Order: sequence, then C-alpha cells, then structure tokens
Amino acid sequence: MERNKNDAWVGLFVLIGAAALIFLALQAANLLSLNFSPTYKVSARFDNIGGLKPKAAVKSAGVVVGRVEQISFDDKSFQARVDMAMDKRYQFPRDSSLKILTSGLLGEQYVGIEAGADEKALAAGDTITTTQSAVVLENLIGQFLYNKAAEGPAKK
Repeated sequence: MERNKNDAWVGLFVLIGAAALIFLALQAANLLSLNFSPTYKVSARFDNIGGLKPKAAVKSAGVVVGRVEQISFDDKSFQARVDMAMDKRYQFPRDSSLKILTSGLLGEQYVGIEAGADEKALAAGDTITTTQSAVVLENLIGQFLYNKAAEGPAKK
C-alpha cells in the first residue's frame, strides 16, 4: 500500500516536470505567448518581409510592445500586409515608422517601431504607412558582386 502511494507521487512529479519542460520549449520557440493585457490592432504594408513570421515581436527601443498576428498578401498592391497586436500600455504617434530588423547577423526577424512626433496616437484599425522592408542578405551579396564585376578586373 505504501509503495503504491509513493509511486503515485513520483508519477505526479514526473508529469509536472514534463509539462514544465514542454511549456519552456514552447516559450523559447516563440510558439506560445501568454499575454493577458489588452491590445489594439494595427496593420502595415511592406514590399518585402523577408523571413518575418506570425508571433514575431514588435519592439521599440529593445522592448517588446506587441506581436505580429497575421501576415497576408494583398494581390491589388502586390505587397505583404502585416497585422500586429500592440499592447495598450504603449501608445505610439500616428506618424510612427516600422522596419523589419534582424536579431544578430542571422537571427530571427522582428518589427521595429520608431515613434513619430504626431500628437494623435495610433488607434485600433489604423494602418501605418511609413515602412521599410527587410534587408535580404542574398540581395546585398548580389549587389556587391555586381558592383565588383562592373568595376572591371583589379589592377596589380
């Protein structure tokens, strides 16, 4: 009887430990975000979003102020539409600008928001028009090689 009771407790602790590990793995992979604070939705259009993914962070001054909710393609303007859920605690001016940035040299991409100077704040449903697309490493390398080839052979 005593052994069955101990086995039940050990089993319970193993299950709790496994659940904690799964929770940490999902948090680390950015697949689970438990944020219960109120948000407001804004959107923006980009020519190229690079490797931006849903649930990516929206950061200002290095602080996460929102998350990317959805990415879709607008077949009329041929641009990517990015819908974001911004934390209500952080109010940004309407003329704020967005950039798609990369954490480190080859890290994950996120949206950086730079505050503008307008007196009116962004509201739910607003569209941010001042955007800068992602810098695609392959395009930069291609431009560099093209410019080097256009210079001609190196003189010795």
